[in-house]
Amino acid sequence: MEGSQDRRFFLEPEQTFHRRYEALRAILVDEEPIDRVAERFGYKTSALRSMVSRFRADRRRGVTPPFFSPTVAAVPAGGAAKGTDRSARPRRLPTAAS
Repeated sequence: MEGSQDRRFFLEPEQTFHRRYEALRAILVDEEPIDRVAERFGYKTSALRSMVSRFRADRRRGVTPPFFSPTVAAVPAGGAAKGTDRSARPRRLPTAAS
């Protein structure tokens, strides 16, 4: 079947952040039972409950978990990605060893 590899990307995520995202999405959006989601994504039910709790607490504080790393396309033209101001870094001075 064409696209079956693409389908597996979402149904059988291999990367940690992607797997966490899909598990949380299944619980919070699709309203699937937590025990079924835990089994499907290879988590212990207690660990997944904790993950859901931490996610909700972070969202209440306005924190968005970094499920996926920022891409070049997400960086505004002529600027660094949000929160990556490099101007605040101290400059290294040349040393005799350099």
